[in-house]
Amino acid sequence: MKKNILKISILCSLLSVFTSCNDYLTYNFGDQLTIDEAFSKRGTVERYFANVYSYLPNFEDRQVSEFSAMGSMIPLSDEAYCSWTAWVNYLTYNQGSYNPSTNSYNIWPYSYQGINQCTTFMNHINECPDSEISAANKKIMKEEARFVRAYCYFNLVKWFGPVYIWGDQDADMSIRPEEVDRHPLDKCINFIVEELDKCIEVLPLTITDASWYGRATKGAAMALKARLLLYAASPLFNGCDYYKDVVNKDGEYLFPQSYDPNKWEVAAKASKEIIDLGLYNLYKSNEGSSTLDKAIKSYQGIFFSHWNEEIIFGRYVGSWDWIHNANPAILTKEGQTGYCPSLKLVDTYPMEESGRFPITGYQSDGTPIIDSKSGYSDEGFVENFIHPCDGLPIKAHNSVVGRDARFYASVVWSGMNWIYQFDKENIQKITFHIGGTCGYQNSTGYYTKVGYLWRRQTDPTYDTQSGKWPYYTWPYFRLGEVYLNYAEACNEKPNREEAEALKYINLIRERSGLNKLEEAYPEVKGNQELLRELIRKERMVELAFEGGGFRFWDVHRWMIAEKEFDQPIIYGRNVAATNFEDSWKRTGEICRPQAFPKKYYLFPISQDQLNEMKNMTQNKGW
Repeated sequence: MKKNILKISILCSLLSVFTSCNDYLTYNFGDQLTIDEAFSKRGTVERYFANVYSYLPNFEDRQVSEFSAMGSMIPLSDEAYCSWTAWVNYLTYNQGSYNPSTNSYNIWPYSYQGINQCTTFMNHINECPDSEISAANKKIMKEEARFVRAYCYFNLVKWFGPVYIWGDQDADMSIRPEEVDRHPLDKCINFIVEELDKCIEVLPLTITDASWYGRATKGAAMALKARLLLYAASPLFNGCDYYKDVVNKDGEYLFPQSYDPNKWEVAAKASKEIIDLGLYNLYKSNEGSSTLDKAIKSYQGIFFSHWNEEIIFGRYVGSWDWIHNANPAILTKEGQTGYCPSLKLVDTYPMEESGRFPITGYQSDGTPIIDSKSGYSDEGFVENFIHPCDGLPIKAHNSVVGRDARFYASVVWSGMNWIYQFDKENIQKITFHIGGTCGYQNSTGYYTKVGYLWRRQTDPTYDTQSGKWPYYTWPYFRLGEVYLNYAEACNEKPNREEAEALKYINLIRERSGLNKLEEAYPEVKGNQELLRELIRKERMVELAFEGGGFRFWDVHRWMIAEKEFDQPIIYGRNVAATNFEDSWKRTGEICRPQAFPKKYYLFPISQDQLNEMKNMTQNKGW
């Protein structure tokens, strides 16, 4: 099988998140087993093995509690404007008051727990008798643990930049905390790459045992390596001036001192190697009454079509958390009207006919600067517009007319019919203005502040009103991302390959029913800067609300967050209006502003860690 959907039963409970260096370097077997006992027979080894996999990030978590440190960064980015205004971690961050003593988003101790558990498994798996687990299987399991460990290190680097590399040694309880400091970034990245190369050499191309779908494969390790190398080539990690003067306690510069353009060559090569495997394909559905309908189902099917051939590595998850937080209050049971795309994301989806992105920027009062060639209008209404997902006529604002398939697959707007395919007799219109069917400041306390909801992970074929919650595939890596990674690297590398970049961007666009990028933008030929901008827009819409927040990490690694995230006024639709028509006006009076101090490019080392590891170098600005 080409599909890798995480379906490993986690038999051990999640470990507590400790702050002490010694605490997160200790063994944890959940039931007080010794190492000898844990690795003496198949059953206990598999329990430990399942616990190792539990340290993979929980991307589908909406990141609203202190216990979801590995969850989603989506609410921290400009692709979303979630509705909750209390008891959520993202408020402190978005308000600019995050600091080293803030408890949320501190993945440091949890990640090193995972690293230690992986290392323990790797160092002791061969102690299990061959009569319990064959030597061949133990060899593969060891590399799977290495893969999870590499993923933990990758997340640390993504969050903090340079980190401490522990290597293959078991936890040394005699380590002196004051001697611990971070290793230079290039050493960290080279170590992770070397680790993944070892995995690639041993891991199987496919998983054939259905009970173990989701175990790491060669493709998973290659995809993690490709993403890591893309990050390593990007401005934040490649000669960034802001971090050049940061040194560790030994006087070593922690960040590269100059820009290395050849890192883009390495990143492009890593992505192309995945493509050349020939194992994966963009998911495309043959269902649908029209080209647009098929394109919508193709995009939704990345999640809904289990074990589809686009998934390189993923997780098999229940949908209750996502759906009940995305569904509209009042109209649906348990709906919380919480997951909302930002107006900025909604504005970014291209137009179906022209293929052009409609908004090129904003005036100081929030008025969109419209590309006159796009065919977009932000004024007026269309009577009897047929929504392509339900086929029923509605009164639609002109801004939602003629958009691409990904828009209709993902966005809920005011005036739509809220309809499930299993219950076409009970059709209700969803409206967000005061007095509407899911109106602003309604009695439930759940209402959108921006004027939109998110629907992409909501499968309309399931009767969630009756408690029937579907499962879907949550991709860690999929081919669509690899195409986008490769296109970006091809555009940036010294030996620029514009034709290759356009080829793979166009494959993404073709699935959504769009024309080629060079047809939509003839001026893109020979224009690296414009192609860079268009690739970034394609990433924003194609990967929206995926991967724990692709947009969040992309904007950081490109070092454009001060422009994109630091917004004293965030605009949305005027849901505070008392009628449908006026609710479509833009306003900056409802949504909270978002801050982005420059120090936010990397998270701080937590004060808890600094209290013990007193010579640990803090990130700049903190």
